[in-house]
Amino acid sequence: MSKLVVDTWLRADDGIVTVVLIVASILSIFWLVRMLTSKKTHPPLPPGPRSLPLIGNLLSLDPELHVYFASLAKVHGPIARLWLGKKLGVLITSPELAREVLKLHDTTFANRDVPVAGVEATYGGNDIVWSPYGDQWRMLRKICVREMLSNQTLDSVYSLRRREVRNTVKYLHNHVGQPVNIGEQMFLTVLNVITGMMWGGTVKDEDRATLGAEFRQVVNEIVGYLGMPNLSDFYPSLALFDLQGVRKNMKVLAKRLDGIFESMIDQRRKMGSDENKDFLQFLLKLKDEGGDYKTAFNMAHLKSLLMDMVVGGTDTTSNTIEFALAEMINKPEVLKRAQQELEDVVGKDNIVEEFVQGPRWQNVCLCFCLDP
Repeated sequence: MSKLVVDTWLRADDGIVTVVLIVASILSIFWLVRMLTSKKTHPPLPPGPRSLPLIGNLLSLDPELHVYFASLAKVHGPIARLWLGKKLGVLITSPELAREVLKLHDTTFANRDVPVAGVEATYGGNDIVWSPYGDQWRMLRKICVREMLSNQTLDSVYSLRRREVRNTVKYLHNHVGQPVNIGEQMFLTVLNVITGMMWGGTVKDEDRATLGAEFRQVVNEIVGYLGMPNLSDFYPSLALFDLQGVRKNMKVLAKRLDGIFESMIDQRRKMGSDENKDFLQFLLKLKDEGGDYKTAFNMAHLKSLLMDMVVGGTDTTSNTIEFALAEMINKPEVLKRAQQELEDVVGKDNIVEEFVQGPRWQNVCLCFCLDP
């Protein structure tokens, strides 16, 4: 190779190095300016426990989350932050801040990330829980609040609730001195009430037990996957791989529940319009005839609302009752106060009703008192 060729190659190589250095310098300046700008435009995050790179605070979470959150509040105050993988979580532990978030600025915080399990369970997130704030969400909320859960509608199925509650009280009374699974019994009670309200005129009494058992199995599994920590939710870039099989398994469960919905819808359509009115009949009429909404109400919305009521209504209610009773049993003084209050207001030999005439309580909530 001649000296001229070597010199030309060296000069070209120096030129490449110079270009690389210039580009690197520009990128470094751009990154520095962006960092300085972001600090000025974004407020600082709330205080919180130290987090590990990439993992965040996932390894420090306690299975008893309510206890863990209470301990964080004592250290970091009423508002704290947690890093769940790549996701930022803000923890609110005071009534005042909760009111700010949930009432005064509810539209600002209305949207949420839809977990993989939620997408599969609710026909692509078309339900009232996961829909983003907008016309569709307002339509679904109006349907639930004004039509399905209005005072008039709830009063019309009072006898159904009363019958199921009395059956549960009778069951517990017949098992005095024996262990009972409160969570399971509460689940069946609430499930019977909800399914009776949704399609009470569609299901025959002899088929209700079979339907309830099938629902309970599917709902329990769905709730399990909805509450399961999923890497696809903490690290969205991994969602394509479905490493834990949550998407795959939830599709199977959602298909099973969809089959039950389809069966109930077919039966209701065959029955036509009669005096046995229920939520399903109302939803089918709304789908076929339309309503005064900006967004059309379709079959995905219908099934998603049924999914919300079956899954959300049964699991949260039964868990709340089971949790409250467990806490009272662990604190005998609280249990005695609750028993005494029921004796004073309702009477020892009377049955608790939803509505009681009297100056003290106009609305008495259902409560089961167990002797300590």
